[in-house]
Amino acid sequence: MLIANKKHWKFLFIFIFPAFAVYTLFMLLPILNSMRYSLFSGDGLALNEFVGLDNYIKLFTEERYYSKFWNAFGNNIQFFIIVTLIQNILGFFMAVLLTRTFKGSRFMRKISFLPTTLSVLVVGFIFKLILQPYPGVFDSVLKAIGLGKFILPWLGDPNSALVIVAVAVSWQFFGESVMFYASGIDGIDDSIIEAAKIDGATIWHEIFYIILPSVLPIVSIVTILIFIGDFTQFDIIYAMTSTKGDPGYSTDIFGSLFYRTTFSSAERGGWGTGMGATVATMMFIVVAIGVAGFLAFFNRRKEALN
Repeated sequence: MLIANKKHWKFLFIFIFPAFAVYTLFMLLPILNSMRYSLFSGDGLALNEFVGLDNYIKLFTEERYYSKFWNAFGNNIQFFIIVTLIQNILGFFMAVLLTRTFKGSRFMRKISFLPTTLSVLVVGFIFKLILQPYPGVFDSVLKAIGLGKFILPWLGDPNSALVIVAVAVSWQFFGESVMFYASGIDGIDDSIIEAAKIDGATIWHEIFYIILPSVLPIVSIVTILIFIGDFTQFDIIYAMTSTKGDPGYSTDIFGSLFYRTTFSSAERGGWGTGMGATVATMMFIVVAIGVAGFLAFFNRRKEALN
């Protein structure tokens, strides 16, 4: 028994240690370093003065800092909600459709994942080309079908810019949601579905009383992955608007705020490396609290269903 346990722990060490080492080197150490840097101040990238918690006090008490921080936080919440609704709701129903047996269903399952393989910068550039006023494809299509009155400066209007960026992200990672939900649906015992059909269950009965409860753990996984991705997102903002979150900071989220405050000059909105590290630390805290909250919520839901 003792020998078996030693072999078991040796097996775990061999396979877990490399992943843990990579995670520590590229994730844990940078996070800890960022927390340490947030306790210092200096000009530009230089950190030569220990200030303790002064950067955090400034972030939440001085208007020039907290106005941008809370604006980015609010935009991030909206961004997350839009992406979550699109990827969870549409992704789930698309997965239900693609797990039905029909000609081309397997091909559609594969092709739905194709956008995920693209670079975020490429996706942002494509959407920017499609939505530009001239000769943008989207506006041309609206004019062609008689809906020209609905044309907007999509990325130039503060009311629509963030929604458009969220749609672009949702489109790119839509295939991930479909893949997760399809794998969960494939794992449901066919005999349960067949028994429900014999009892007269409609497709909607199957979805809401069999499929949805069965894939609830998948909902939690997809939601948490979206939450982490959206609250650390930067590339799509950089590609589609700017590091200032144009127009008028309406698309400014934590990722762009961190980049701008850390690496830009004071004239371009930079706050210095110390304040940038403070923003990064707050990002980490928000993500950690959010993930813990979602895990607790979905665990309670799972227990209630059982």
